[in-house]
Amino acid sequence: MYKDLINSINVLLLLDFLFFIKLHFMSLITVGTMAFDAIETPFGKVDKIVGGSATYVAYAASNFLQPVQQISIVGYDFPEEEMNDLKSRGVQVEGVEVVPDKKSFFWSGRYHLDMNTRDTLITDLNVLADFNPVVPESYQGSEFLMLGNLMPKLQLSVINQLKVRPKLIVMDTMNFWMDIALDDLKEVLKKVDVLLVNDGEARQLSGEFSLVKAARKIMQMGPKFLIIKKGEHGALLFNENHVFFAPALPLEEVFDPTGAGDTFAGGFIGHLAKTKDISFDNMKTAIIVGSAMASFCVEKFGPEKLKEIKKEDIDARINEFVQLVNFDIDLV
Repeated sequence: MYKDLINSINVLLLLDFLFFIKLHFMSLITVGTMAFDAIETPFGKVDKIVGGSATYVAYAASNFLQPVQQISIVGYDFPEEEMNDLKSRGVQVEGVEVVPDKKSFFWSGRYHLDMNTRDTLITDLNVLADFNPVVPESYQGSEFLMLGNLMPKLQLSVINQLKVRPKLIVMDTMNFWMDIALDDLKEVLKKVDVLLVNDGEARQLSGEFSLVKAARKIMQMGPKFLIIKKGEHGALLFNENHVFFAPALPLEEVFDPTGAGDTFAGGFIGHLAKTKDISFDNMKTAIIVGSAMASFCVEKFGPEKLKEIKKEDIDARINEFVQLVNFDIDLV
């Protein structure tokens, strides 16, 4: 009897120790869509390519830390080779639900000549209509959480399932949820640390035209940090009375901006999770890293370019950003 008791205690101690190790191990949960896109730009078109917010975040973030713990939903048609490619990059897919009798989420869009505006042609929710994200037990204790652009109720559900609050929760959202689920969105905002929106969404959420006033009002809703993405014009980071601006890298060719914002988010939170430093100064670096990753994303359709790049490519691109903003001046 005593031997069984001692064995039980040892098992419990081992589990506690493993959970302690987990808490001190770099890990990131990303929640979002894994989907198919059909994309048309002034430079070409693809009828069906893998996309989705969680896909782009995973491809970007896995360059900086592993594991990336994915929570999403796909149908029977999602390619097994794509899932295997993600696994080979340290992406865990235990939290990805596969629905055997339905198709994956599908989106089709056409971009205008300026590449900043687009028309949505088709949105087939398919499996996404029934998405109820579940956090696997093996994901518990992750230090970083990236909430991709989803229904606010689903984002809140994931936060509430976590037994230990992550060190940092980053959230993306869009104007659609501001139109139809504003109250739910405001509930989630109370629980996150960083919000990512574009300039139009910041103005809509705050009711302010000035982005400085908009940032102040949004941060009063909960987030300590706010990132306002301005596409080809860079990004702004706000925290209390501090503001940082990062330019976008001028590129000769932009083939497809789809997923650039999610890739930015993956690079941003990937750097923070790797360094375990969530200070304002390190977030400035993380914005440069995120911008560098996004600049790769737009060079080919879908996540294809993200599959090709290596560490040396990322380092060289980040250095280009450093050279872009670095200057010496002599005051006389």
